[in-house]
Amino acid sequence: MRALIVDKSDSGVSAKVETIGEDRLPAGEAGDQLVTVAVSHSTVNYKDGLCLTGAGGLVRTYPHVPGIDFAGTVEASDDPRYKPGDAVVLTGWRVGEVWWGGYADKARVKGDWLVPLPAGLTPRQAMAVGTAGLTSMLSVLALEGHGLVPGGRPVLVTGASGGVGSVAVAILAKLGYDVAAVTGRPEWETYLKALGADTIVARAALAEPPSRPLGRENYSAAIDAVGGAMLSHVLTLIQYGGSVAAVGLAGGPAMEGGTVLPFILRGVNLLGIDSVMQPREARLAAWERLAADLPLGLLETMIEDVALEDVPGLGAEILAGKVRGRLVVDMAR
Repeated sequence: MRALIVDKSDSGVSAKVETIGEDRLPAGEAGDQLVTVAVSHSTVNYKDGLCLTGAGGLVRTYPHVPGIDFAGTVEASDDPRYKPGDAVVLTGWRVGEVWWGGYADKARVKGDWLVPLPAGLTPRQAMAVGTAGLTSMLSVLALEGHGLVPGGRPVLVTGASGGVGSVAVAILAKLGYDVAAVTGRPEWETYLKALGADTIVARAALAEPPSRPLGRENYSAAIDAVGGAMLSHVLTLIQYGGSVAAVGLAGGPAMEGGTVLPFILRGVNLLGIDSVMQPREARLAAWERLAADLPLGLLETMIEDVALEDVPGLGAEILAGKVRGRLVVDMAR
């Protein structure tokens, strides 16, 4: 089997595709119900960029196979819920970080980490959704659970040209929300408007810490995929009783320049969304909503297909914010 092996030496971290034996797949521990999957597609996410380059300390044991998402077909199973031939999807659970992931022809994981491929989605589409899309849908569900409905002020989406942001824009637009998309790349305005964004907000307008503890109530809610000073700034612009779903910390965990006034004087809700270890029932529900609510035609406009051999060079690109939409790794290319 082919596998993209990340290894570490005195000279640093390297990543290359090698041919290895299937016997090197994780064996688990006594009592684990393991499932072996023939991988057809994976993705390249921000966390994958960290793993490929050795940044962030996500990989602790080398050699390692990254790939936090994958879709494919069950080849062998100890878990009675899955039988050979079943189409399955995996996102999260620190696969591709502390457990070998999807950048290989085969993966072996615990059955609890998998979900069936939702009806209406192909494996390629499921990977275009991936952790980013699952996180986007969980964010929308959380905002709606706190009272968000179409017809009010716009919903702000930061990091809109990235994986989480792109899918969030498309989902919100299809559900009837006005969407304000934040990007630092003016050349991607046409792309974001094609996904359904009504207005484009320059990243520079929100990138610095807020100058005042409260600004105008411009937005009914927000999905923030950046964090840092931008999250602090966004919180000052949310209407009374609105919510912000915070899903990423690319800008860092420190809320520079922020105060508690948005929470106290405006009753703003800060909703932390972590898709990594969502209960299986929550993941199943989110995947079903994605299959029903995601505009699949628009999803195609987000996808760039790449081969496994292309992946080692993409880590630095995605960390630098140079990747638009969703990179789908096609194992057959």
